[in-house]
Amino acid sequence: MVCESGADKEYGYLGTEGQYKDFDLTLEFKQEANGNSGVFFHSSIEGTKIAGWQAEVAPPGSHSGGIYESYGRGWLIQPEASKDSALKMGDWNTMRVRVNKDTVDTWLNGTHMIHLVDKKIGAQTGRVALQIHSGGGIKVRWRNIWIREL
Repeated sequence: MVCESGADKEYGYLGTEGQYKDFDLTLEFKQEANGNSGVFFHSSIEGTKIAGWQAEVAPPGSHSGGIYESYGRGWLIQPEASKDSALKMGDWNTMRVRVNKDTVDTWLNGTHMIHLVDKKIGAQTGRVALQIHSGGGIKVRWRNIWIREL
């Protein structure tokens, strides 16, 4: 699946119909151009507005694997800078996102990126969605998407 933004395009999302609370998600992504993207969870989508939490997918130095709360508190946790080398820009990467009650863990190519405990996340349920950011020049490929409820 390919997500690409043009200069005149807004945000775009491909989301699940079902709602998820506790889950283990694994997918592969390949960034073919600079730009921000992500894997949203516990989300609600209205048009191009999505509220929830995002496991960041971004170019080197931009906190891939970190957790950002959209329309909320902003960055909740960013990976240590030393973990940035886990990202293979321009190549296929494997991301894993595990949400169990109020605990979130992410991995990038087998490197444990973050561990977050957050009561607000634990109290929510919602859709999982893949994001393409607005602004143009962003291209991300996605494949082998697997989700398992816990």
